[in-house]
Amino acid sequence: MLEGELKKLQKSLSRKVKFFKNWYKQKAKISKLHEHIKNCRRDFLHKLSKKLSKEHNAVVIEDLNMKGMSQALNFGKSVGDNGWGMFLRMLEYKLMFLGKQFLKIDKWFPSSKTCSKCGNVKEELKLSERSYKCECCGIEIDRDYNAALNIKNIGKEMLKY
Repeated sequence: MLEGELKKLQKSLSRKVKFFKNWYKQKAKISKLHEHIKNCRRDFLHKLSKKLSKEHNAVVIEDLNMKGMSQALNFGKSVGDNGWGMFLRMLEYKLMFLGKQFLKIDKWFPSSKTCSKCGNVKEELKLSERSYKCECCGIEIDRDYNAALNIKNIGKEMLKY
């Protein structure tokens, strides 16, 4: 919704004569909308990180390279616009403040390629394959759910030590 409004305002700005009074007015409107979008995102991230930090004693996440994902996988704006780094910082300091644990799993850990049931690691798994099928134990599970289970299991192992 706000993205469409921003697009409309920017298109209107492009039609204005540069450095004239109406151009400055339009520029101010765009700045105000950017500020509103930033505040909405920050508010959402604060509320979500507070909820997670209150409900859980430990949070385990995979340390993802969001910049690389946005460039390599053609996710573009959706990945760059979500404020992932800001969310992780908020979550980390809120958990630390409450005396809870925040764990990061290495980004090179093969969470999607590893079977959550038997531990078998596939050599190759294409992004287009949305379900994980293990050759050893025969389990068929959603690829993302499988990765989440692997991250959870690694997190449990890390918490034992």
